[in-house]
Amino acid sequence: MEQIIGNQKLILEVGDIAEKQTDAIVNPVNGRLSGGGTVDEAIRRHAGDGLTKELADLFKNQLRSEQLPTGEAMITSGHDAPVKYIIHARGPVWDGEKEARQKELAKTYTNCLLLAKEHGVKSIAFPSISTGIYHFPINLAAKVALKTVVEFLQEGDFGDVTFTLFSERSYEVYVNELKELLK
Repeated sequence: MEQIIGNQKLILEVGDIAEKQTDAIVNPVNGRLSGGGTVDEAIRRHAGDGLTKELADLFKNQLRSEQLPTGEAMITSGHDAPVKYIIHARGPVWDGEKEARQKELAKTYTNCLLLAKEHGVKSIAFPSISTGIYHFPINLAAKVALKTVVEFLQEGDFGDVTFTLFSERSYEVYVNELKELLK
């Protein structure tokens, strides 16, 4: 599904984000930038050992071995992946605190977009952040993600945003939430 917002495209698709050929992809990470989730594992496989080394260096030197706070993001090169940049974002772990977790998830998407814009990114692909091992309910996550991205795109020129979703089920949820949002 494709929706035009201003002069930008918002695209929903099923696929493997690690194979996207956008300027940047978003990698959901834990606070130690050490991976563990399905999307992160796929991205690391495509990007190679250089990414693992760069993330270890960021954790040690930039974060001073402190965890990346929830809602924050860091950027690396794409290494062997077919992208210029990989944005590593720490989404919230679902604990039932609906309002707080929604704000954190919105902050995560906003920080990714701001970091991308700062680096001249004109196309970015997101997975469904926090809906895997962090157990954020997919319907709520889709609503927050799409609302945040649509509002960001409406505020000015950025570029194209794609949600590359892992399954048909996730895709259908995102399509339905986007249709609701744009009514």
